[in-house]
Amino acid sequence: MLRICHVNLARGYRGGERQTELLIRALSHHAIAQRAVVRRDEELGRRLADVKGLDLRPIGKPFLRHVGLARGALLHAHESRAAHFAHACRWLVGTRYVITRRVDNRPAAGPITRAVYRQASAVVAISAAIARILGGYDRALSPRIVPSAQAGLPVDATAVARIRARWPTRFLVGHAGALDDSQKGQRYLIRAARRLETSHPDVHVVLLGSGKDEAVLKREAEGLTNVTFEGHVANVGDWLSAFDLFAFPSLHEGLGSVLLDAMAAGLPVVASRVDGIPEIVREGENGLLVPPADEEALAAAILRVHADSELRSRLAAAGRRIAQQYTPERMAQSYLDLYGEIEASR
Repeated sequence: MLRICHVNLARGYRGGERQTELLIRALSHHAIAQRAVVRRDEELGRRLADVKGLDLRPIGKPFLRHVGLARGALLHAHESRAAHFAHACRWLVGTRYVITRRVDNRPAAGPITRAVYRQASAVVAISAAIARILGGYDRALSPRIVPSAQAGLPVDATAVARIRARWPTRFLVGHAGALDDSQKGQRYLIRAARRLETSHPDVHVVLLGSGKDEAVLKREAEGLTNVTFEGHVANVGDWLSAFDLFAFPSLHEGLGSVLLDAMAAGLPVVASRVDGIPEIVREGENGLLVPPADEEALAAAILRVHADSELRSRLAAAGRRIAQQYTPERMAQSYLDLYGEIEASR
């Protein structure tokens, strides 16, 4: 039986951790043995606790004390700490490993990190944009592209109605993501809201999530009556279903899996034209793309969707169709094919 040892040693629970969870859950329906090595006392471990057949192993530092957990399995490293752990396992217990690269910056230039990538049995990029970055980093790499998946978020119609009742006459522009302005660019959405507050008072921006820049962003929005910070919410699917439009003003983004969730919820999208985003948000088909760090263009795109109900319906319908191409099951099958090729090449 194929044995896979997933490793994700990240702190917190962001997009990469959610994709790790989605993959493990989808693979649990296949005839393989899975182990998950996660950082102790983090959310990913708590979320994986109910996965049928999963051997869950929370660990603490020093991580290298636990390399024996990878023995006899193909190791799948889901983030950078895990990739270095996998490389150590290769030398100490002979483990083959796969790296999934989700972020859109170049790996470190030092010889150790280069060896981590070169000695992997396969390197996966979640978008063509990341694959190009990896190719520029090291021409010896031939990344395979396996996109992220939409989560199939549950929706409670009663909860959606309750959310809508808070703003019964407003056009709700939603955003979901860690409040990390250097990546997500939320200040430009707030500045767009400032431009629209007087001219279009029915447009209301709702930001879901928390993060290191929460205080800074709340200062940016000080005095605005058309911006709400809702904080971390567990029922993201209900909120997406309550929004009229999804705005995603990222300054850089490997792919932006939350966009797939928004599209699956039937939302038109306005997003930045950066990195992997144009691979899933197609201009004029399922969304509108704007230059990054441009609140004027962002506000104009929001107003264009706001003013045209036919455009909203067309973008939303196309988004639903596109999102159905990015399921956890399809992602899992792509990885099963890759695992099988690596095992067959022994």
